[in-house]
Amino acid sequence: MASRTLSRVTKALLAPALALGATVGLASAPASAAVWNSCDQWARTSLNGYTLYNNIWGGGAGSQCIWANSGTNWGVWANHPNTGGIKSYPNQTKAINKSITSLGSLSSSYNVSVPSSGAYNTSYDIWDTDHDYEIMLWVNKTGAVGPIGTSQGSVSLGGHSWNVFKGTNGANEVFSFIRTSNSSAGTVDILPILKWIKDTKRWMGNETIGDVQFGYEVTSSSGGLNFTTNNLTVSSS
Repeated sequence: MASRTLSRVTKALLAPALALGATVGLASAPASAAVWNSCDQWARTSLNGYTLYNNIWGGGAGSQCIWANSGTNWGVWANHPNTGGIKSYPNQTKAINKSITSLGSLSSSYNVSVPSSGAYNTSYDIWDTDHDYEIMLWVNKTGAVGPIGTSQGSVSLGGHSWNVFKGTNGANEVFSFIRTSNSSAGTVDILPILKWIKDTKRWMGNETIGDVQFGYEVTSSSGGLNFTTNNLTVSSS
């Protein structure tokens, strides 16, 4: 699995593919006038303390357009072919930059509208500042998608029940928490999950948490599908 942040992406540009469907994509945005939109592969903007990324990084991708009414209300129209491999991870990023032990709290509330077809997951992607560790929290998934690594059993943490997987993508360790049932809205208490990884499992030390990302890891969305973040907030102290 490749990285999903602009600073870490090394894939070749896919401009010819992105040109297709751009007009259709923008037309699929909500009727309310978006304050920002783009069909560029690496489009990004900062709004209300969050950074939004279009982030089309995978091979064989189609077209994808991102829009935002605010830093916490945004979405994408994506038309990626029905082939294997992750095509994109459009996301909303909040910088934390605190060690696990110095955090008093870290939580997030989400509310999304996602399609019933295609292949994708809706997930948090949490990184330490050195990008040695990646913690994924999948709140819903559809189609032929699955986590990296091997099963580590199940656990109830942060207000949800998860199936846990541990593996590596060749660049960093990946800890994936797959919610045992799909959810389109809720609150995740992230800090207890980080402490469980650190203190209970001892899979990592007192890492400094850099970014908390939330978005859609899209494998296929043939014909064009809409993914909408109605509201997403990240809070820390």
